[in-house]
Amino acid sequence: MSAGAAAFWLCILGTPVLMRWLRRKRIGQQIREDGPSTHTAKAGTPTMGGLAIVGAVVGGYLVGHIGDAVRFSAEGVLVVITVVLFGAIGALDDWIKVRNHRSLGLNKRAKFGAQVAVAVLFAELAVHWAHTATTLSFTRMGSPGTELGEAGWVAFAVFVLVGASNAVNLTDGLDGLAAGSSTMSFSVLAILGYWIFRHEAIFHVLPAYAIDLALTSVALGGACLGFLWWNAAPAKIIMGDTGSLAIGSGLGALCLLLNLDLLLPILGGLFVIETLSVIGQVLSFRVFHRRILRMAPIHHHFELSGWPETTVIVRLWICAGLFAALALGIFYGVYLTVARF
Repeated sequence: MSAGAAAFWLCILGTPVLMRWLRRKRIGQQIREDGPSTHTAKAGTPTMGGLAIVGAVVGGYLVGHIGDAVRFSAEGVLVVITVVLFGAIGALDDWIKVRNHRSLGLNKRAKFGAQVAVAVLFAELAVHWAHTATTLSFTRMGSPGTELGEAGWVAFAVFVLVGASNAVNLTDGLDGLAAGSSTMSFSVLAILGYWIFRHEAIFHVLPAYAIDLALTSVALGGACLGFLWWNAAPAKIIMGDTGSLAIGSGLGALCLLLNLDLLLPILGGLFVIETLSVIGQVLSFRVFHRRILRMAPIHHHFELSGWPETTVIVRLWICAGLFAALALGIFYGVYLTVARF
């Protein structure tokens, strides 16, 4: 709990300091020209708030290891490194947007290439440093238990990390939507990590790193919650790609290292829906020359359909919470089934 509390207070107290610095440097949000007209009022809102999230995660993780209760593990350190590196990619993207006074940052190839490079680094370190199992898993090692081998698992891990980071990035279009939804996901992951720690024989995960990953989840959740204090509508600061890429990579990395690979799409169901709405919109327009939504991602469709922004946010938070609860229920159901035998 100390990691979450430290991350929360570091973010809630550090974000105003960051906001003042961003205003002095005139680092404000650039609004896409084809976006909802109601968003024009957000132009100039301090962006790159993800710097506070990343800093709070690192600080919370370190504070959580004060004393002998939890020891540092390769897995926990690897998640934090991944969050920092993806946050750095997002920070570069945000900085280019501000410098060029437009809503487009890094070109798609450069951004995607950087994400893939960091994801490959994570995957190789996971296999050779953290000695992560290379089997495909739903909630425990034997389910489904498909052995991917190093090459297959690295490719799968890259897909998960790049996909998760971009999914959260797409969701970050309304005040507090990504931060609030991510808090729910990390809260459930913290519970799952602790449960795995307490039941090593069933989940075949070493207690030392299961509890450290639970601590990392708590730090990420605390940082997101602290940032939400300032990011809730009307937002005083925006996390930008700095925050969304960092959060998404943390979510993907935790699921991979806790052997919850296939549970991730359920745990982060809202992020999956947001991503599918964009994919569906693009495919429909290119194939049938028709749009299935007024605007993608789907939260903009709801806005243009007449829902107030706060209504969209709260209803999607409810969806995110239900998906997180479903993942927790599935995990516990599997545990009860296996524990009987």
